Amino acid sequence: MTGEAVKALLQRLQELQGERAEAYRLLDEGHQTYLSSAPHYDFPRYRQRVHEVTETFNRVSGEVLRIAGRLRGELARPDLAQHLARLQEREQEKLQLTAQLQLARQRAQDDPDGDSPQQEVRELKHKLIKTIEAISEILQDLKYDSEEAE
Repeated sequence: MTGEAVKALLQRLQELQGERAEAYRLLDEGHQTYLSSAPHYDFPRYRQRVHEVTETFNRVSGEVLRIAGRLRGELARPDLAQHLARLQEREQEKLQLTAQLQLARQRAQDDPDGDSPQQEVRELKHKLIKTIEAISEILQDLKYDSEEAE
């Protein structure tokens, strides 16, 4: 039964990661719309989108933490719970980088001749790619370690 429960929790984790991906898509879409409203930015509309996406991220994170708690406790899989802790750290980092990138994109748009904002956008994109790769690696490790125990 423990193996079945672990499998079910990891299936739910995949669904939650899908919800995160959709939230990022909505956030990006909202930011594109916001940037296209220049020079009189429609901040209230963008703020509403950010609020909705933040609620999704909070709900997903809470559920991931509950899954990690079950893996650490009743299911006696602290190794898998550790992957989820690392995943949460990287997801937090991804969200922070995404917010920084959005601000940098606005600065770059407002100052198209400035080299500094363009460079900042490139650097943040690179950091974001590295973070996304790290998240993929953690999910791969999680999958491998969960199958290894079956």
